[in-house]
Amino acid sequence: MALTSWFRWNESNLRLSQRNPSDMVVDTLMMELSWQMKQAEKQHREKENEYRKIKTGVDYSWLVSYPKHNFDISPGERLQLEDSCSKIHPSYCGPVILRFRQLIAEYEPDVQEVPRLFRSVLQEANEKLREEEDAKKLARQWNTKRAMSLSLTTFKSRARIYPFASDIKTISEDVEREIEPTRRVWSMPEFRTTKED
Repeated sequence: MALTSWFRWNESNLRLSQRNPSDMVVDTLMMELSWQMKQAEKQHREKENEYRKIKTGVDYSWLVSYPKHNFDISPGERLQLEDSCSKIHPSYCGPVILRFRQLIAEYEPDVQEVPRLFRSVLQEANEKLREEEDAKKLARQWNTKRAMSLSLTTFKSRARIYPFASDIKTISEDVEREIEPTRRVWSMPEFRTTKED
């Protein structure tokens, strides 16, 4: 007896770990969609049975055999949904599923409405992702502009401030000389350029 037959589980784990994360997101989200569609179909059947039971007064549900899955989305719509799922970042997979389940519980849609609801959740997540990317891009641009402006502030200009220069006029000198003060802000020091030799 070969030992490789005993370790077949090891091969499946190896194959799963080599899969692309975006493929796993697509598979997970599409499984969630099909499960929610099955649940919606099951709830629809239960409501029909309750209605028949109330209408006829007799319960024949034990006689009826339903097919496992009646409603299925078209291949084109499935491809569009898979394409939308592939744009979802793996970190958003859980929040997308939670939001989808929340909307299903809130609206209790028919089977045909479930894919449309799923599409709206995917669009919402893609828009949120795009907004975050735009915000990151703006933050990067702002940081580079700020770094450039900081590098310009280190540039030494030729204008120097001499707060203790002897020829600075003060208000007290003008009062003593009885001269009208010039229209100058007295709290600002005088600026001069240095003379280059």
